[in-house]
Amino acid sequence: MDNHAHRGTSPYYINRDLSWIEFNYRVLEEAQDPDTPLLERAKFLGIVSRNLDEFMSVRVAGIRNQLKAGITKKDFSGYTPQVLYKRLTKRIEKMVTAEYRTYRELVRLMGKEHLMFSQYEDLNSSQQKSADDYFHDVIFPILTPMAVDLSRPFPLVHSQNVYLAAVLERENATIDLPDDERYYFAIVQVPSILPRLVPVASRSHSKKQSYVLIDELICHHIQTLFSGYKPVAVHAFRLTRDADLEINEEEAEDLLEEIENKLRKRRRGAPVRLEIQKDFHPYALKLLLEEFEIEDAVYEIDGPIDLGFMTSFGASVKNRDTLRYPPAKSIYPPEFPDGEDTDFFATLKERDVLLHHPFESFDAVSDFVEQAAEDPNVMAIKMTLYRVSSKSPIIRSLAQAAEAGKQVTVVVELKARFDEERNITWARELEKAGCHVVYGLVGLKTHAKAILIVRREEVGLRRYVHVGTGNYNDITAKLYTDVGLMTSNPSIGEDASELFNHITGYSSHPDWQKISVAPDTMMGTFVTNIRREAEHAKAGRPTHIIAKFNSLSNQQIIDELYEASQAGVKIDLIVRGVCCLRPGVEGLSENITVRSIVDRYLEHSRIFYFENGGESEIFLASADWMTRNLTRRVELMCPILDPACKDTLLNIVKLYLKDNVKARILTSSGAYESFENGEEPFRSQFRAEDIRTWKSTLS
Repeated sequence: MDNHAHRGTSPYYINRDLSWIEFNYRVLEEAQDPDTPLLERAKFLGIVSRNLDEFMSVRVAGIRNQLKAGITKKDFSGYTPQVLYKRLTKRIEKMVTAEYRTYRELVRLMGKEHLMFSQYEDLNSSQQKSADDYFHDVIFPILTPMAVDLSRPFPLVHSQNVYLAAVLERENATIDLPDDERYYFAIVQVPSILPRLVPVASRSHSKKQSYVLIDELICHHIQTLFSGYKPVAVHAFRLTRDADLEINEEEAEDLLEEIENKLRKRRRGAPVRLEIQKDFHPYALKLLLEEFEIEDAVYEIDGPIDLGFMTSFGASVKNRDTLRYPPAKSIYPPEFPDGEDTDFFATLKERDVLLHHPFESFDAVSDFVEQAAEDPNVMAIKMTLYRVSSKSPIIRSLAQAAEAGKQVTVVVELKARFDEERNITWARELEKAGCHVVYGLVGLKTHAKAILIVRREEVGLRRYVHVGTGNYNDITAKLYTDVGLMTSNPSIGEDASELFNHITGYSSHPDWQKISVAPDTMMGTFVTNIRREAEHAKAGRPTHIIAKFNSLSNQQIIDELYEASQAGVKIDLIVRGVCCLRPGVEGLSENITVRSIVDRYLEHSRIFYFENGGESEIFLASADWMTRNLTRRVELMCPILDPACKDTLLNIVKLYLKDNVKARILTSSGAYESFENGEEPFRSQFRAEDIRTWKSTLS
């Protein structure tokens, strides 16, 4: 891309982290949208808070590390770490202000619905009695006051836990002493194992349901923890630490043990952000700043610190279905008319099946693995596990299969961020049951989503494969949109065998027949297909690229798309999150549109369509167009070969392109605008619930 070498300082690229901020604002829009049901708005606000926590602990932590290391080099979007950090800090401060403005509005609206977020003083006497009883019976026994003085050093403050800072003085203290002699200091961790909002009893037959924050209850009863002292001030604070794990796999003899050690170190990661309650006592703040050395990243919060509790609040409220989305409609895939009693193998011998979750139930995938575990003709099951639920039926089936004597191989990704501990637990459980557990390739996360089942049949061995865009997690499969393919295609089956041999053994760079695998061939496949579209456009043949995925931050892919746009290729990108490409730039990207859809479900499917001069190809993949996916992870992209499944997948993509309700269009400035085309409102996720709009033909 020599002719684009000048693009390093960038009217041509949007910065990845600033683009992420724009994405989180789109989530915040859902919390602010009066057309979104009230308890769902609360959930979206909690998601905004959790998203920002992860962003601070990973992305912002990384930029701070660059600053400490004295790095001044610009990234491909033209930002030095210094300039980017300043810009991000301002944007984050604005976002936090908007979050809490939204919180206050939601609290006001909930009050109208008789859901009261109350201060302790606002409760009536019987409610206060109920709250007091809860404090003494449930909260008090698990509280641990931790004093800080010469004999007791500052205790470890865990990342993203809410604490109370208590400034105390002796009951008969001399007032004119200096602060260091007059005041005593202690911290109390707010128990994270209890609900943050405590419901307090209302009068029988009352429509009102009152809630009080657990922090507020502890503050009110703080005296019970410090007899002989009186509280001068009690305020909440929260520390965010660097959560990235750097693991030297080459030197780690036991990767499982190495990751367990790193998880312990994560608890002591470098401070990245300190949030303090408004009007925080200056003596307490002085001690925190001395301990954490983080003067440049202190956020004063006007409201409860950490709004993540709003994520689950809606689910805890009883008998208020009118304040939620209507119940989701999830059907069992119609290709399996007998549901879990279907003979999956008989169906898949006849045809491929494309699944669209959550509109079609993920139970079909769990049942497929369960049937394989119970089938005496199944000889081997191999699969990848990146993130699974805490009570995964698939894990249960794999263990059952191993105990029945089948060859079961599970590639468990121990480095799945923030799921490391759960995956370590699963790895140990599976090994106990007799599964072969493999931890992937050195230096690469295994992010591919694949199941391979080898079955003995009359004609010999036959392979059955499931590949997907999402994790084998039955809980998130109800909340994320994903697609999956179930097939007995021999070429795909042989490729799947090669993939597992590649991961578990010494098989080097197989010659794949149908699939593409990162980091070996996937980038090359994308580049070849994009350039082929450009050649078709120059020759006047039909050409179109449609790609749906989560993030676009790889410079090479962006440059290839720019080249294709200049050649006349129409390119429609549906990018949920980060997008570093600037669409609509004259002479560069006039033929590219980028839209983002944030709605009830988290858009997670990765789908890539190439018109190819009239001989179209369509793929599903586990990878986004990010450098990490294409170069530092084991990823899988699979073509859809069955004509009916191809039509179905294209119909799904076209649903998203028609969305003019939740779609936002990216402008060349990096901002997103509402989509107004004067047509009848079309909301893709709600139309996808009508399975007939995207399932093509059923035999």
